[in-house]
Amino acid sequence: MKAMVLAAGLGTRLRPLTDERPKALAEIGGRTLLEITLARLRHFGIEEVIINVHHLADMVVEYLRKKNGFGMRIEISREAALLDTGGGLLKAADFFLREESADGEGEAFLLHNVDVLSAIDLEKMVRFHQQHRPLATLAVQQRKSSRYLLMDAQMQLCGRLAAGETEAEMARPAAQVESWAFAGIHVLSPQIFRWMRQQWPSEAGRGAKKEQTEPAFPIVSEYLRLSGLGEKLLGFRADGYYWRDLGTAASLEQAAEDAAAGRVAL
Repeated sequence: MKAMVLAAGLGTRLRPLTDERPKALAEIGGRTLLEITLARLRHFGIEEVIINVHHLADMVVEYLRKKNGFGMRIEISREAALLDTGGGLLKAADFFLREESADGEGEAFLLHNVDVLSAIDLEKMVRFHQQHRPLATLAVQQRKSSRYLLMDAQMQLCGRLAAGETEAEMARPAAQVESWAFAGIHVLSPQIFRWMRQQWPSEAGRGAKKEQTEPAFPIVSEYLRLSGLGEKLLGFRADGYYWRDLGTAASLEQAAEDAAAGRVAL
């Protein structure tokens, strides 16, 4: 199984720390967020990973070189301009489409934000995805968030709602929905790239160089579009597992305290 680590963001909430280093190289207990994420993926048997980079990208590349890729087969997807989560994934599509599985459909893969720390059982999440065969399985929890995904009784993605808002953005009708916080961890079927390429084809840039331009778009917006078209996108209930966003200095400090107290392993 392969995975992608989303690490291209500017890390604006971590400034001034990220003025001189990419957020992927911020540390908890002497270990970088990137090392923690890669070690977690490797623990679940994943050895092939692609990492998207943008802000201070060369620092990430050099770091991985010095660490010998932590014993994993790692590729880098450089983004000259930020492509957001969806565009970044689409740019890396060929990494996941090189080999087909025995059924000709390709193997599911993981997508993991570099700035989240969790104890979510990835093996169990993958089994859930393989059993139900959606385009995407999203780890979700019952907790406070600035944005919520709306799921029906079958945990099918139906819409989203910003905290404090009363009017939801609905992609498909549902008699009743429940609000869930997204954990930034996905399991995806490679068939999603066919849908994404139909909606977001690369266009040849104008001018003498005829450079390829790549679309920038958020992945959750694409999920909602596909749900509205009748595709299956499911939530994986991840309540009971430790999870923390690592986007601020305060959250890094709290994660370090949690690790020291044995509430989560780094």
